Amino acid sequence: MDWLQPMRIFVSVVQNGSLSSAGRELGLSPASVSRHISALESGLGCRLLNRSSRKLTLTEAGAVYFGKVEQILQQVAEANDSVAQLQTAPRGTLRVHSRMLVGHLVVVPALPRFLAQYPDLKVDLLLSNHAVDLVERNVDVDIRIGKLNDTSLVARRLAPAERVLCAAPAYLAARPAVAQPADLASHSCLTYRINVGQTVWRFIGGDGAMQEVPVGGCLQSDNGLALLSATLAGLGVSLMPDWAVREPLRDGRLQRLLPQYRISHIEFDNGVYAVYQRTLMSAKVRAFIDFLATTFEDAAA
Repeated sequence: MDWLQPMRIFVSVVQNGSLSSAGRELGLSPASVSRHISALESGLGCRLLNRSSRKLTLTEAGAVYFGKVEQILQQVAEANDSVAQLQTAPRGTLRVHSRMLVGHLVVVPALPRFLAQYPDLKVDLLLSNHAVDLVERNVDVDIRIGKLNDTSLVARRLAPAERVLCAAPAYLAARPAVAQPADLASHSCLTYRINVGQTVWRFIGGDGAMQEVPVGGCLQSDNGLALLSATLAGLGVSLMPDWAVREPLRDGRLQRLLPQYRISHIEFDNGVYAVYQRTLMSAKVRAFIDFLATTFEDAAA
């Protein structure tokens, strides 16, 4: 039997002192209240109430049962309140997975401000360049690069992105100028390892024409942070998402090349997305995604 509703009715009868008063409180008829009490007693195999035409009294078993059930219902109410609070105020543990470049450059630096704003939250952060199963890994939010193909999840774009060709001034000072895409043949191009084979960068001019340029250099890596560090160190030319190199371009540590071209070395959207499960969004997930979106907007401004 469904025990919770009869338990609530029993406690209400004891607290109100009559079937009719309990019925008025619960929106039930006295006959319905009586049936629930009888079903509860039948399920337990003992009488809980002594009933007369004038009053109700607890049996010994009823007194023991009332004390236990009252505590149980209070705990259930507190559990419901706790879950409701999670939906209305950010609290608890937020489990986040992020790709490493955006994690190191944006998510981690933003965490002190986020946690100061929401002191009842803790963040469990996982950084990797591998796709994760949000359900299997119990991840609340996944910060990814590129559009989402899984229709069982929801994706919110946090920032658009373009690929920027750049290099350190010290590297460029010692080498031939890069005036057109073909000039990259004489340069060390630091490439992102996607698959085995020759890396090709694609340059789209103002007229829409595309030039495909095979490139290579002294370093290939599957880690964007490693490529950025190597570029800053003067090892060569790289393609980086614009949000990752805004500060180095502003302060002169990097120089942009061929700005008249749109450039891509992969075939999908390079924007940054927050991905989460297609269920009722908790307050902590909403707060984190909104915070990151504002962080990207402020950086772009």
